[in-house]
Amino acid sequence: MKILVIHATAGAGHKKAAEAIFHGIEARGNADVRLVDALDYTNPFFKKTYPWFYGFLVTRLPWAWGFFFGLLDIPWMQPLVHVVRRLYNGFNAQNLQKFLIQEQFDAIITTQFLSAEVSAYLKREGKIRSKVICVVTDFDVHRIWVNEGIDVYTGACEYTKNKLIALGVPSEKIFATGIPTDAKFAVDPDTVALKKKLGIQDGILTVLIATGSFGMGPIEEIMELLKDYQLLIVCGHNKELYERLKPKAHKNTHVLGLVHNMDELMSVSNVMVTKPGGLSIAEALVKKLPMIFFSAIPGQETNNIKVLSSYEVSEGQSSLPQIAETINEWNANPQDLVALRQRMIELSKPNAVADIITLL
Repeated sequence: MKILVIHATAGAGHKKAAEAIFHGIEARGNADVRLVDALDYTNPFFKKTYPWFYGFLVTRLPWAWGFFFGLLDIPWMQPLVHVVRRLYNGFNAQNLQKFLIQEQFDAIITTQFLSAEVSAYLKREGKIRSKVICVVTDFDVHRIWVNEGIDVYTGACEYTKNKLIALGVPSEKIFATGIPTDAKFAVDPDTVALKKKLGIQDGILTVLIATGSFGMGPIEEIMELLKDYQLLIVCGHNKELYERLKPKAHKNTHVLGLVHNMDELMSVSNVMVTKPGGLSIAEALVKKLPMIFFSAIPGQETNNIKVLSSYEVSEGQSSLPQIAETINEWNANPQDLVALRQRMIELSKPNAVADIITLL
């Protein structure tokens, strides 16, 4: 079986989801599987500006991102949106279309809406015969994910499935598999040994502060507010933030750059203060790590919070004083954290990759 796993690198989540699926299929050893970034098959200008423009909007003009996110989700706008997207993607992703037609994969698993639209268009036109599986990587669903020609949708939870049904997708095409995460997040390590390896002190509440790949948010203020706890601060790609925080670190504060052991950091933490990206949430759910959210990007991230609040595993987006207050309460009443972890089990999907593979 010839399988393509495809994403389009803008935010890190789409890529991480695709990599998790790719490695899951590869480990089975019974398929010819390829992992591709759709942007590698677009024109050079588009490839450079697409992730840059997304990063610029969400970090510098989040209100503008939120405005366009909402505008493109208006029901009566959809006929125009579909026409414009087809012209836009058809022009910029001509090489991607040629690649998919030439290769004629048996199955295409896409974790991003650009590659989903292109694959669905080619399937509708009869130019490819591939089974197209669209993996939605947020807990809520924007209409941009929905395209005629997609054979299967996978969603984070029952809420996601019901939202897809409300958007007109037949229920038999939708599976609430969960958002795919790397297999290492499902491992239950020896935390005592792991703390020793990472230089983490035992016996003190440990807060993991994850800023997202862009290193966004009022991290210095959060660090100061929570200085009485043990802090693991992940700055992502934001080298300037790392250099700024490092000299200001208090005792038991660990300032980190871009890391590849987030699973280990989650394992030794009691709470995560984070931006509410779909993949970060899915990873934390697998680890049953309670989350407090800040600096949500308007649109997909604020909608993620809304869904988690409906399952009573999140109190919504928190202000700086609320972050400190909540953590102080949890520290004083650890039984509340135990109860929260129990509620997280309903949303935790450690077998998402395997369940998606069974749909091939």
